[in-house]
Amino acid sequence: MERPRVIVHTVASVDGRVPPETGRPGSGEPDDPKWTRIWHPNGSREECMARLVAKFQPQVLLECCSLFVDEERPPRPLKPSTSKLTDLYRDFLPEEVMNAPDHKGWFAAVDSGGRLRDGMKEPPGWPGWRAIHIVSHSVQAEYLEFLHHERIPYLMAGERHVHLGRALKKLRSKLGAECVVCATCTKLPGHLLHSGLVDEISIVVLPTILGGPETPTVVRAEDLQEDERPFMLRLIGADPEDGGRVRLRYEVLGVQHPEIAEEALAAAGAK
Repeated sequence: MERPRVIVHTVASVDGRVPPETGRPGSGEPDDPKWTRIWHPNGSREECMARLVAKFQPQVLLECCSLFVDEERPPRPLKPSTSKLTDLYRDFLPEEVMNAPDHKGWFAAVDSGGRLRDGMKEPPGWPGWRAIHIVSHSVQAEYLEFLHHERIPYLMAGERHVHLGRALKKLRSKLGAECVVCATCTKLPGHLLHSGLVDEISIVVLPTILGGPETPTVVRAEDLQEDERPFMLRLIGADPEDGGRVRLRYEVLGVQHPEIAEEALAAAGAK
């Protein structure tokens, strides 16, 4: 494959709702015990992610920059750029970061608009996992120069927005990634799925129901069009866990076009 294997992982209630997020009505703080007892009963989110990494052995964890951007605060001002544009608008992979002796993996943030400006080089609690930004050609030169100055790697993929297919190909060709795990609860999994870029979906179903019309669901995407059908999946694993949790794994079989969906449904029924 030209791109790495992509696994979307999430934790969801029985009715398909995902964990509360800061800023959403009723969400509270992310470390509020009333939520952590439900979503991460066997440890912190970091410990759960560490077990996920041990299970799938990804080289890249793919996230959306919105998880780290405080929408209520104005973005950090940037200094005017003094570099040549040709030096900025190309992949930036500083050797000292690429060849760091303690390197374990990449923490890739999709950032089409250049909003992630906190200078994070290593996510908290993840020693050896280096941050890398995936940006589009629409970002400001000042932002790219900021990343240069901070020695934060980035990959260019797309014109106005990040082109996820191109980004994944670069993660394979530039970083040697064979497996990418996307464990974010933003719209990113939906975009990956609708672009035909997801190979497997992993869900831990919790014995709880949230409900609510504003509560995010596992995949956030546009409604199906008249000529579209649901994505077809094949169950490849179902394991009960402590506390009534169930871990499910599905292979993604087909896209939404009717003829492919019908073939995938027939194939799934035959196995």
